[in-house]
Amino acid sequence: MQSIRDRLEIILSRLANRAADEKVYTKLYAEAARAAADAAHARRKAGVSLGPLDGRIVSIKDLFDVAGEPTTAGSLIHAEASAAARDAAIVRRLRQAGAVILGKTNMTEFAFTAIGDNPHYGTPGNAADASLIPGGSSSGAGVAVGEGTSDISIGSDTGGSVRIPASLNGVVGFKPTAGRVPLTGAFPLSMTLDSIGPLAGNVADCAITDAIMAGQEPTALRPVPHAGLRIGIPRGVLFGETQAEVAAAFEGCIDRIGLAGARVADLSIDDLIAEMRAATKRGTIASIEGAEVHADWLASGASVPADPHVTGPLSRALAVPASAYIRTIRRRGELVAAMAERLETVDVLALPTVPMVAPSIAAMAGDEALRDKMEGLLLRNTQVANQFALCAISLPMPGMKLPAGLMLVGKHGHDSHLLRIAAAVETLLGR
Repeated sequence: MQSIRDRLEIILSRLANRAADEKVYTKLYAEAARAAADAAHARRKAGVSLGPLDGRIVSIKDLFDVAGEPTTAGSLIHAEASAAARDAAIVRRLRQAGAVILGKTNMTEFAFTAIGDNPHYGTPGNAADASLIPGGSSSGAGVAVGEGTSDISIGSDTGGSVRIPASLNGVVGFKPTAGRVPLTGAFPLSMTLDSIGPLAGNVADCAITDAIMAGQEPTALRPVPHAGLRIGIPRGVLFGETQAEVAAAFEGCIDRIGLAGARVADLSIDDLIAEMRAATKRGTIASIEGAEVHADWLASGASVPADPHVTGPLSRALAVPASAYIRTIRRRGELVAAMAERLETVDVLALPTVPMVAPSIAAMAGDEALRDKMEGLLLRNTQVANQFALCAISLPMPGMKLPAGLMLVGKHGHDSHLLRIAAAVETLLGR
């Protein structure tokens, strides 16, 4: 059996070979990872284990604190920031579980925007085809798992930033209910919407990693029986402008789930989505709360270059009055309750994670109007889970030439139930 250290060295040499053009990782912890791999190997030889993550190779998004270095969050503005005093809460928990933390993965500046491009650290090419966008904001996380340079990547998800790259790179991405995993030591975008989730090759790895980050004991995932499973399809605005091949793959997945005994029925949520859009008309919660995080330098101007796709929306959101923000948050609370009531008749919602396969990096760079349109489409379906305080997972759909995801959306706090349903659906789809 290949040792953990051997696997690590294969990955490190692969990364060394492209060091001059490295865009997936922004930082490698080669020596620390070697020490962690050797320790895991020694434990394994002695018949000792720290649990199911012991010796697994894990990468973390460039917004998690690692003691002794600044947390750049994909930006040049924070490159000279003071060093973090201690590891982020989830980094501590992963290390204690025996994870071999290989490095930090690239991201869009300040975790804003869904395309996955970064003008400072480069844009990681999609794992399926390097000329295509990776999706964001956890761009490097999606590519690292997709290309096999980490077993598991940890991302953050404020409007879809774990699930969008998971969908476009053909991996599994899980967004837990906000508040389930501690945000301590994670660079913030939106205190209301931020959640931390794993990307991995399968649902079981996501479930194990999520449990450890949430401070729970990871247990074996028991898939839910398909018979009697109630699945709602929110046809309507979330299905508009879906590429034909994505729509066909989705319907194929739903047919399979239905044939296995699940009860599938349409469930409209268009009215609630329209209400949420009306409530966030003055500014999205993510942009208003993000503007507060960055208020000081936004007001005085950054001393180094910043991505205009990030600074533009944040600067505009800075002008939204406190009264409008408070109204938005209050209205969101009412809509979260209305959605919870609407979902009482189903176990999960199912829909395409994003309505498309990854477009080309060149097309996005050359056409601002197209970029804006694509960004809106990439976020459209995923952001519903964040806005309405739900949990969600993206699974790769079979039979696609380029990857696209099937998204299952679970109820608030029903994370383990969603993961058990996802494990059952994953088996059906023949992963």
